[in-house]
Amino acid sequence: MSNTARRRSSATWLLLAYLALAVYASLYPFWPWTWPPGMDVWGLVGVPWPKRFQVFDVQANLAGYMPLGLLAFAAALRSGLGMRRALFWGLVPWPLLSFAMETLQYFLPGRVPSLGDFVLNSAGAVLGVLLGLLLNAFGGLQRWQDLREYWFQPHCAGALALLALWPLGLLFPPPVPLGLGQWLPHLRSLAIDALQDTPWALQWDDDAVQDLARALPPGLEAIATALGLLAPSLLALSVARPGWRRLWLVLGAGLLGVLTSGLSTVLNFGPLHGWAWLTDATWPGLAVGGTLAALFCALPRRLCAALGLVSLSALIALVSEAPADPYMTQSLQAWEQGRFVSMYGLAQWIGWVWPFAALAWLLGYVGRREL
Repeated sequence: MSNTARRRSSATWLLLAYLALAVYASLYPFWPWTWPPGMDVWGLVGVPWPKRFQVFDVQANLAGYMPLGLLAFAAALRSGLGMRRALFWGLVPWPLLSFAMETLQYFLPGRVPSLGDFVLNSAGAVLGVLLGLLLNAFGGLQRWQDLREYWFQPHCAGALALLALWPLGLLFPPPVPLGLGQWLPHLRSLAIDALQDTPWALQWDDDAVQDLARALPPGLEAIATALGLLAPSLLALSVARPGWRRLWLVLGAGLLGVLTSGLSTVLNFGPLHGWAWLTDATWPGLAVGGTLAALFCALPRRLCAALGLVSLSALIALVSEAPADPYMTQSLQAWEQGRFVSMYGLAQWIGWVWPFAALAWLLGYVGRREL
């Protein structure tokens, strides 16, 4: 079997992640599921044409499916499936997915199925494939493969996909700078709602609620920030090739985390507050995290992966004790539902899931025999 056929493409993992996000954006808020009033089974086959288009909806639907076409085409081509199969996977599944999502929106009163959305989604997938063909014709995909082989070891597709998703998760302001993975308050709310009016209903006293709402001490906040920078750095080091390029990867991770956090603050609270998140607790955390990551550049890949597991576990434990941002809810009230779903809702889900996905990948990676 050729090396091309055995190649694992990071585009495959990015495609699966983006597919989950596209389904989420199409079916949010997922409740309540009701049969459309006055509609029979055959009425579900047709999707109505919208009476008018909004500029944001046109842009979102057209651009939203472009990555699906591009990633599917690139993943199939770089995995050795050939041009015909790459064109098939880039063009055929996504109009079918869009039509299925528009049909399911009949059952969600808060969503409006639209034939225009289907047409724009399909056109977006075609544009993604055309972009992939253009990149392939000019050697863009091969250049990416050469760049990947220069910087990273084999079997790094999952890690590269996670590293690409990490800054997207930071776009939704985390409870602590760079602190992703805060599930505890949301799980608590889901458990209370699910068990309400049952014999197993949860009763949270005021002290417990106040404990969850109490801000982290500055020292713990600095440690959480350091771990938030250290975790993706160790993930990159676990698949990086030896030499000075490992230090460049650490510096790039730090710069990307700082710039993305600043962009998130600008988007939510305005340009005047872009660097307000750099507090007396944040600066020491960034310094400690960056210094440790630079020192760990000299360690073997397996040890970096093991330290990454420890860092992620500690990060999840710390951010679970941090309160949610009290100003975030007020900021989101200024956004329309569609824009929230398209941007912040997806970024929030990435921020929740990313540390757990990285933990799962590192656990499998540490146990590989080829290391």
